This record gives sequence, C-alpha cells and structure tokens, in this order.
Amino acid sequence: MLIANRIDATHAILAPFFDPEMPVTTKPFSFLPLPDAMLSNLESLNYQTMTPIQEQALPPALQGQDLIAQAKTGSGKTAAFGIPLLLSLNHTNRRNRRGQTQALVLCPTRELSTQVASELRRLARHMENIKVVTLCGGVSIGPQIGSLEFGAHIVVGTPGRIKDHLRKRTLDLSHAENLVLDEADRMLDMGFMEDMESIIGEMPKKRQTLLFSATYPDNIRALSSRFQHTPQFIKIESEPEQTRIQQSFYLTHKSSRMEDLIRVLQHIQVSRAIVFCNTRQMTADVAEFLDQRRFNALALHGDLEQRERDEVLIRFKHQSCSILVATDVAARGLDIEALPAVINMELPRDAEVYTHRIGRTGRAGMSGLSVSLLEEKEQYKLERIFEEHDLPANLDQADTLKANAGFCMLPACQTLKIAGGRKDKVRPGDILGALTGDAGIPGTAVGKIDISDFSAYVSLDREHADKALGRLINGKIKGRKFKVRKL
Repeated sequence: MLIANRIDATHAILAPFFDPEMPVTTKPFSFLPLPDAMLSNLESLNYQTMTPIQEQALPPALQGQDLIAQAKTGSGKTAAFGIPLLLSLNHTNRRNRRGQTQALVLCPTRELSTQVASELRRLARHMENIKVVTLCGGVSIGPQIGSLEFGAHIVVGTPGRIKDHLRKRTLDLSHAENLVLDEADRMLDMGFMEDMESIIGEMPKKRQTLLFSATYPDNIRALSSRFQHTPQFIKIESEPEQTRIQQSFYLTHKSSRMEDLIRVLQHIQVSRAIVFCNTRQMTADVAEFLDQRRFNALALHGDLEQRERDEVLIRFKHQSCSILVATDVAARGLDIEALPAVINMELPRDAEVYTHRIGRTGRAGMSGLSVSLLEEKEQYKLERIFEEHDLPANLDQADTLKANAGFCMLPACQTLKIAGGRKDKVRPGDILGALTGDAGIPGTAVGKIDISDFSAYVSLDREHADKALGRLINGKIKGRKFKVRKL
C-alpha cells in the first residue's frame, strides 16, 4: 500500500506548503505532518531545518506522487526519499510479518549504497524491527542470500547484484511498491539501463517511483517516461560552487609535480584532503611518495579488493588516515564530513568529472578548498572548467606558493578492527561500554564506530589506541572474546 493511501487526511496540510515556484526557505521538519516519534528522532540526529531538496521533495513524496528531483550530491536527498519510504512500510501488519521487501533503492556504486543504507537505519531508529539489507557486487553473494532468508523491508543495492539475486530467486520484489533511483544519471552512464529495466519489471506496476539525478539529460527523460506516472519535477539550483569552494590552479612541470604537491599541502595546511589522480598507477605512486615525506596517505582505486576499499574509506572517515589518494572511483557517492580540501594532482578531461571531484568539499554549506596542478600542455582542459564554474582565467606558478617546510600530516587517530559485527549482535554501545568501562578509556578519546555484518571498526585518539587494543584483546565485548587488530 502506498503512503498516499494512509495520509489522505494530511493533503489539506501539505497542499499550501508545496509550491514548486515558492522561494526556498529554511523550515523545520515540524511543518510536515510527521509522526512525533520521527520528529524526535530527526531532532536527535541534528536534522533541525530542511534543506531545499527536502523542503520541495518531501510534500509530494509524502502524498505518494512520483518524483523527479534534480539536485547535486550533498543536498540532503537521502532524507528526502528516506522519510516517505520509511513511513510507507507496513512492518507491523500481519501480511508483512515475514519481512517482505516493500522498498528498493537502486544506487550506482557500492559506496553510495552503503552510505544510503546506513542513513536509512539512522532515520529508522524510532521504528521497531526495520531491516535494511545492502546488496552489492564485489563481495560474496552467500552471506547476502543468508540475510534475505530472514526477510528485508528495504533493499539497497547496485543493479548488477540486484539482478543476480532476482535470477537466483533469492529476492522477491513482487510486493515492493516503493522504488528509488538514486543518482539515476550515473547508473545510465555506467550502462545499467538494461539491468534497471529487468529489475523494475519484477516490481508491481502500481508503485511510487522517486528518481534523483544531478543532471537531466534526454536519457533521464526517457527513463522517467517509461517507469513513472505523471511525476512531479523539482529542480534545486545549487549555490554556485565558487561562493563556497575556493578554486585555484597552478602550473607545474612533469619533473616537479610531486614536489609541487608537497608545496601545495604545506601552503594550505589542512588536516585532511583527497588527492585525485587519473590512473591507478599514479595513485599508488603519489601515496607512496607522500608517506615517505610524512604525509600519511592511502590509495583508493579499482584494483583493490572490496574489503580493502571499504577499510581505506573507513580509516579516512575515522581520521586515522590524513590523505586519500583516489581515482574517480571515489568521485561519486563518497560523503566525507567536513572535508577541508580537494587537490587535483591531474585534471580530468571532462569538466563534469572535475565538478564531482571538488564537490567532495564545501558540503552542507561549509567552505572548502580546491587546488589543481597542471602542465602547460594540459591548459586546454581549463577552458570548459572556467566556463562551467564562471571563473576568471587565473593560472599561477606552483613554485610561487609560500610553503611551511616543517608542516606534515600525521593522523590524530587510530582505527581498530574487531572481528565481530552485526551478525554477532555487536552494537556501537557494546564497544563503547567495553572501552570506557573495564578498559578505562575516556569517552572523549573514542571517535566513530562503524558496524558491518562481520566486523566492527572504532576510532581512538592515538595516545589511547595501544591501551585500548590491549584491553580489547584481553577483555570481552558483550561477554565474548573477539580478535582485534590495528588497521
């Protein structure tokens, strides 16, 4: 049953609130007819006022309408589709007591799928027994099949792996009346159209389909016309990038590019940064060079196994790695809180790829830095970038930068990996209790805690990491012993 069938009485409230032409303001979530428990949970998650995409998308989505929402990444779109999706669930109804899949979120990458699933779980904290399962490639399908045997209210995943499960009959979408296509333009660019058609064909014809895309090309229009019914179109004009991201471009030479990267880092003196490269080999070379110069760095590229990629990202998010050196595998679906800077070791050929790269910083209204290095022969790449971002054609010499020669980037935190996760009933509170209880670690020294199906990761201040490691190895979590090691 679509959510529209359950909240018809609220239409009179929503109708005057929703107007595609109304000026964008910052309204609290209490303007919407949301359950008190959800409002309380949103407040506890520090969701104080709606972002523009939430303000414009939530009213029609709550009414059960199909939606096309054009907005840049980092705009708050997960909550824009997550709130109505969660309110549509019949998780206590006898018909759904076996956990029939009622909602599907398709994403282009594993990283984005993981991020979306994590946020949906946070948004559902006030609801009992909501199960969100992530189905992506790059990992064994066996444990995923095991998870699905016990049902899943919401499935989040990539088209290829979702199609694998449908072919094996381990996933049933015949009751999934809610569909979200997140970063639909990227999925089309990656050649997933055929897979998407096959997947959507397994879902009820009567459903709500919410489509989110950073761009609105002809193929998105065609996708919408095939799979949506009279969708409401919303476009959020993002704040011009240059008003919140300071963009700089410096000429370098092939022989001095590595040294000029150090010069840039010693000039901007930030605590963390992503350095983008065009090739896998370049990421490995740059990460090794930075490490040798006391700029702690890890490489992220497509040659890494999925587990390795996941752990690299966790260490960077945990601030136990200072610099992430990445190919464009990280340019989409990667959400790092308060990232100070992005550096283009090499400029991409495509101006849109450049836009996605620098969009990792300056998010959620915060300011950010973008610095790009290029050789004279690469200047042709700048024309479209200057035009796209309405920038003055300023290009300086890298060797003119003022650098603090004593500056280096060593992480303040250390990540510990625990060989027990969600499947072992390990929760963040269990880890926190084990550290701050018998281990005697101050709560202020414990940072982010991430739980996956079979592992858990906790960030600690470096000065307490060795003590925490020893206590966890010799102690217990939730009455059980687990293997623990440093990453």
